[in-house]
Amino acid sequence: MTKAGMVVAIELDAVINRYGKAAHEEVCAGIGIMEYRTGYGVLYVAHSGPGEIAASAAASILIGHYGAEMIINFGVVGGLTPDMSLAHTVVVDRVVHYDFDAHEIGWGETGKYPDLPDRFIPVSPELAAEALKIFPELRAVTCASADKFVGSPANKRELHRLYGAQICDMETAGIALTAMRAGVPCLVIKTVSDSVEGGAEEFGRELARSSAVCIDIADRIINGMHK
Repeated sequence: MTKAGMVVAIELDAVINRYGKAAHEEVCAGIGIMEYRTGYGVLYVAHSGPGEIAASAAASILIGHYGAEMIINFGVVGGLTPDMSLAHTVVVDRVVHYDFDAHEIGWGETGKYPDLPDRFIPVSPELAAEALKIFPELRAVTCASADKFVGSPANKRELHRLYGAQICDMETAGIALTAMRAGVPCLVIKTVSDSVEGGAEEFGRELARSSAVCIDIADRIINGMHK
């Protein structure tokens, strides 16, 4: 029986609408955990709240305390290119943590961790490839991730220019880095809630719809992987 862990930042309503009432709920180290029984095993959902630190802590708890053999993150993101339109869903296969910067002490360019060869944190390319087999209409993208909401079109375009990223968010780097260091595969599915020309107003208007689209696709991919 598979044990899977899902990190959820702000899209908890979409989880409840999709899976219903949890079989068990508890709080572990300050993070709410909901347990579901699924066709492939046990799913532990950690409601981290927004931000890299909280998301990383949630992933650590799911792996270390609950024994998650796979980490899943679905959620909404900002689009950085014109083709990343509203409700467009993608698979993340690498992420740059663009507010991690230690170049002044010789650790390399912005986003580069000392234990990685470059500034991109891999997000289980094998799982991304499996997801694309199940949903070939999706595409694998790079996510720019940091503890800041990016609403300005100019700032969004700059993130794309600097890092080649197509989307941005506030959790993926923390989740991906934690899962990678723990040796646990990680699947990240994201749906655009605010386009390159959109901002906070568009995000607020589209959050619920994009969250519902994202968890539907993520759940179908997870079930497809465990058939």
